[in-house]
Amino acid sequence: MGRTRADRPGQNGDHENAMPLSEDEQRILREIEANLSVTDPKLVQQVSDTTLYRHASRMIKWAAIGFVLGLVLLLTTFTSVLALGVVGFLIMLFCLLVIERNVRKMGRAGLESLTGSMPGGALKGVFGDAGQRWRERFQRDDDTP
Repeated sequence: MGRTRADRPGQNGDHENAMPLSEDEQRILREIEANLSVTDPKLVQQVSDTTLYRHASRMIKWAAIGFVLGLVLLLTTFTSVLALGVVGFLIMLFCLLVIERNVRKMGRAGLESLTGSMPGGALKGVFGDAGQRWRERFQRDDDTP
């Protein structure tokens, strides 16, 4: 039987069971880092500057552009060439899946930090209290049949 992600060492966020590197392994790792810094300083700079939030937000931006292009392709070609309309729909679907995956990676804190620079604050500044209004609108009493 295969091991789940939580069973793998170092995957569940619990570092108590993680085995530390030996002195020899730490020395080898430092040598590799030093050699990499000397041979490819641009890569070292790029890796140190790139965070999960920056990468995910960049992917979301490109996927949003792709979604709009897929929508344009769908609307302009659906009535004349059905196959291109379907391709546009598939592009939109793929882009939405990329957006969803990266938003999940970022989590709520990452999304709020990304949208915190917007004039209204976070996404709440854009949508107001629409979510609360919808919850109140569809909330019903349990006594009502």
